[in-house]
Amino acid sequence: MLSPIRSFSTGKLKFFRLLLLSLPLLQYCSKSDGGATADNSGGGNSTAALSWFAQAYIKAPNSDSGDWFGEVVAASGDTVVVGARGEASNQNTITNGTGASADNSSGYNGAVYVFRRTGGVWAQEAYLKTPNPSFTIQLGFSVAISGDTIVAGAPYEKSNQTTITNGSTASSDTSASAAGAAYVFKRTGTTWVQEAYLKAPNAETQDQFGISVAISGDTIVVGANQEDSNQATITNGTTASGNNSTSNSGAAYVFKRTGSTWVHEAYLKAPNPEANDEFGASVAISGNTIVVGAPYEDSNQTTITNGASASSNNSANNSGAAYVFKRSGATWAHEAYLKAPNADADDTFGSSVAISGDTVVVGSFDEDSNQNAITNGTTASSNNSAASAGAAYVYKRTGTIWASEAYLKASNHKQEHHFGTSVSILDDRIAVGAKKEGSTQKTVTNGSTADSDSYAAINTGAAYTFKRTGTSWTQEAYFKAANAEQGDFFGNSVALTENFLIVGALYEASNQTTITNGTTASTDNSKSDAGAAYIFSRQ
Repeated sequence: MLSPIRSFSTGKLKFFRLLLLSLPLLQYCSKSDGGATADNSGGGNSTAALSWFAQAYIKAPNSDSGDWFGEVVAASGDTVVVGARGEASNQNTITNGTGASADNSSGYNGAVYVFRRTGGVWAQEAYLKTPNPSFTIQLGFSVAISGDTIVAGAPYEKSNQTTITNGSTASSDTSASAAGAAYVFKRTGTTWVQEAYLKAPNAETQDQFGISVAISGDTIVVGANQEDSNQATITNGTTASGNNSTSNSGAAYVFKRTGSTWVHEAYLKAPNPEANDEFGASVAISGNTIVVGAPYEDSNQTTITNGASASSNNSANNSGAAYVFKRSGATWAHEAYLKAPNADADDTFGSSVAISGDTVVVGSFDEDSNQNAITNGTTASSNNSAASAGAAYVYKRTGTIWASEAYLKASNHKQEHHFGTSVSILDDRIAVGAKKEGSTQKTVTNGSTADSDSYAAINTGAAYTFKRTGTSWTQEAYFKAANAEQGDFFGNSVALTENFLIVGALYEASNQTTITNGTTASTDNSKSDAGAAYIFSRQ
């Protein structure tokens, strides 16, 4: 079985970097979570003190070993989307309803599953597949939803097409390995159809277009972390650079829908592109604002640059950065360059990003401080005694000026927890996943505490929510799976809506093929890395 490493393309240097970062646990590798971006443009702003509880345990109807169901999740309203890039069926049509193919002849073809809540009961609504299935295209590597529209990335899709196909078809060409694609699906009533097949206008072998996706209303952004151009400006319009002189610098692409027709609107590049920065490894969008993560950017800057420039310094390898872009009319411009106030080598700041309105949250799962409290304000710990404990950083915009608002840490931080693996935000609430947290707890803790016995079951995983009152953030709750077990990676993905949180656990191993509505989950372990998702609600 292929190891779920973010990049494994022949001739690409990033494979070796990620392999090194994954040591000593080679079977578990870190990932960017731009694919877990939910629709963050709407929702309410309730301040009621409600308690969180487990509501449902979600499994695929064709759950099988190595599917990695739950590696990425997204949510909007009462709809949840779960990606399973390891799913292996050769089906080339959508199944509307509760079924899914049991075929396993097309390994890592991938699939996307849609679930919907009616009352308090969750049921599967659709099983999404591409019209051009092919071995290892990995549909569902990234997913996002806004209202009745889903976008799903397949970064190892192989066609050489450089145009958009509006409609239900897709190219069967396989001459451009890992060029990548994204697929748009639209719901009418309870029926899903493919609306478009998105390709980069400069699609090339190994660009991995679709490694991350995000959507807000009629706008989609797609990341291609291994795109190779040296362009340092934005192209507004339908073209993109064919230059390949800056390997894996990365890019992001914006698409806009009018009616049911999608067009390419902009090609986003960092103002300081450099080889192996992987700009586009994570993306998020809210209204007219996009944030793009570049977790391997190398500058030692510890301040925010508001405006169109970014540091060219390269003395802090893989410290990471995030870039904010703003649209006026149909024109995108670079608005800010975000760095951690404690930026340090190998922190991978920008491995996950999320945005809601004027607030951005950036994950840095390799950040090393031993702090176990939140810092509200503009500072962050420079301590490095807890390797890869992880952190998340909150930024707030006033007018056009971005400033640091908070530095989030888990109350039970420990070395190698990878807090910040995934992030999601809606209004004044943030969710953060820590896929390697290790406590044996199997319940939700409402409040600011968390189980301190967090090495008892290594890589079990946890999730946390944080709530803002005024400008101050506090830890609201600590989430664990009802069947928490070592190696599940619960928290690898998170997504928030106004009233529920979904958490993915790609290595969960039960053979269950049904949904459990309620607080329990299967303890079976006969389907290694099948994966699961867990829904928590508030009352």
